[in-house]
Amino acid sequence: MRREIRRRRGRPASTRPSANGKILSYLARMAVKHEIDSKKFYNRLVEAWEREESKCDLLDIRCRKKTRDSAVFLFTVGSDVVAQFPISTTVLEGTSARAELEGYMRIFSARNPAKEIVNPKIKDLKPGMKNINLRAEVIEIPKPYTIYTKYGTGAVVSNALISDETGKARVTLWSRQIMMVSEGDLVKIENARAVRYRGELQLRMGRRGNISVVE
Repeated sequence: MRREIRRRRGRPASTRPSANGKILSYLARMAVKHEIDSKKFYNRLVEAWEREESKCDLLDIRCRKKTRDSAVFLFTVGSDVVAQFPISTTVLEGTSARAELEGYMRIFSARNPAKEIVNPKIKDLKPGMKNINLRAEVIEIPKPYTIYTKYGTGAVVSNALISDETGKARVTLWSRQIMMVSEGDLVKIENARAVRYRGELQLRMGRRGNISVVE
């Protein structure tokens, strides 16, 4: 009896995800594949549950059937069916589900980093890409605003809009960078990285990044 108890105590805990974990994992894979922000995706999912349908970027979400414990969702892009499966109401009502979904997305994004493209155009950019070098025209420089760091120091920021023949994107300009460029300038951006912020693609330049006007 003692030996049996010892074996039970020493047995490793199961690492298999729960039923909700499996659903959230699958939803995270879908969101990463279609480059959708986790919070936006979860909110649109709940919206479809409450109003029967919703749209999240190119992904259409329709709640086809509701029961007491779950709801069946259909995911499509245009006329193409992406997936259809039931989701537990505990996921749709759970306060921690959105945070869990974001956690799964971070894991899958890290496993599948965006590939670098030589001389990319704006249409080629995907969140996670680094060392981006491209040329584009400055379309708009919004009025700068001030943000404060955790150390209490202020910094001036403007999210300028740039474009090339393939599309548009935002690029974050800091302090002196704002004064370096003007609307209508053709600029060269070096060593930037692409992120998705509030559902919008942005280019950000760290210490190694640079922006300059092309004469």
